[in-house]
Amino acid sequence: MGGEWLDSTLGEVTDFLSGGTPSKSRADYWNGSIPWVSAKDMKQFRLEDSEDHVTEKGASNGTRLAPAGSVLLLVRGMTLLNDLPICVISKPMTFNQDVKALRPNANVIDDFLPYLLLGNKDRLLSRVDLAGHGTGRLNSDELKSLEIRLPPPAEQRAIAHILGTLDDKIELNRRRNQTLEAMARALFKDWFVDFGPVHAKMEGQEPYLPTDLWQRFPDRLDDEGKPEGWQSATLANFASLNPESWTKKNPPYEIRYVDLSNTKQGTIEGAARMPWSEAPSRAQRILRPGDTIVGTVRPGNKSFALIGDEGMTGSTGFAVLRPLDKHFRDVVFLAATSPENIERLSHLADGAAYPAVRPDVVLASPVTIPPKEAVNDLLRCFADAVSGWSEAIEQNKQEYQTLDQLRDTLLPKLISGELRIADAEKFMEKFQ
Repeated sequence: MGGEWLDSTLGEVTDFLSGGTPSKSRADYWNGSIPWVSAKDMKQFRLEDSEDHVTEKGASNGTRLAPAGSVLLLVRGMTLLNDLPICVISKPMTFNQDVKALRPNANVIDDFLPYLLLGNKDRLLSRVDLAGHGTGRLNSDELKSLEIRLPPPAEQRAIAHILGTLDDKIELNRRRNQTLEAMARALFKDWFVDFGPVHAKMEGQEPYLPTDLWQRFPDRLDDEGKPEGWQSATLANFASLNPESWTKKNPPYEIRYVDLSNTKQGTIEGAARMPWSEAPSRAQRILRPGDTIVGTVRPGNKSFALIGDEGMTGSTGFAVLRPLDKHFRDVVFLAATSPENIERLSHLADGAAYPAVRPDVVLASPVTIPPKEAVNDLLRCFADAVSGWSEAIEQNKQEYQTLDQLRDTLLPKLISGELRIADAEKFMEKFQ
């Protein structure tokens, strides 16, 4: 097999497209229908949309439209100091100056290109230098000079199919979890934000909850718009803040480290194993199952998650909220990470280079609750209502992590030719 492979460089087999930022002063360039990708959007392998959008006029002035199937590669940003985001776009998208779009131009099939890059991720990261202010940079000449080995087209297709099958399963689990979490968030919002049962009673609607649960909600609002008898509170009523930290006297031999960069919108992408002696100084927070972690630096990046595993250590860049009662777990997570609260934290973040909030600001996240004698009862009812969804989400996360680790194990072996296609296909049969 080795003799059939082609020695080349990344620049010889791909075209590099540069992006940019249309003028922010031109209202007719923005808020259109065309995605405009920046580093904050590059949090999953298959990218379907972005936070910001441009108009057709904006896409033609100051940026570049990459066709569907293009591979986006982050080439400038703090993320490059410990990770290299690589995304495949599902539809035409524009992108900013910190991103390059890659297209195959010879000897590489479209579906194989993203795996070629992923398989060389460590080599690419080794070429990152500093552009000032702690910002990583991948020089275009360094990228293009990267030496690669290409299998024949038939093997490229087979490798892309094997790895794509795993990514299909990972994507399916991700979408399932999005649906399950959206259901839990909708129920939380209905009960504790919109007060849906109270409004329904006031409007004479039929009950849409079981009778005993329906009766727990009042039938009117007070002058402040809260359910009658309910009160304004914060998560300090239900959680403790940063309850455990490692000290120099009791460090473990090895940790599984969770940082903001690998925690994205409810999912921990990977916990790096490392000896305590090599851990960064910010690796201090002891994490337990049921803890909610919320990134305090650039909170709008949505670096938050609900901890499901033992033995993890979190960065001091997280506020760790530990429920005071097991029945408070889901309310703490959903209240702390609701879109409304993440927006609140973003507005309160202070600092030019690294806008952040203090951990106690996260603990002060607001929630409206029943009177003291009834709050525990209703929160237990809520926990019972969402427990099945929460368990399914955690199960999907564990399966996702297994598939992700399998993909990461197979990828370099397939890309290098160490693992033959037939052996990989036989191994994959158990996952069909």
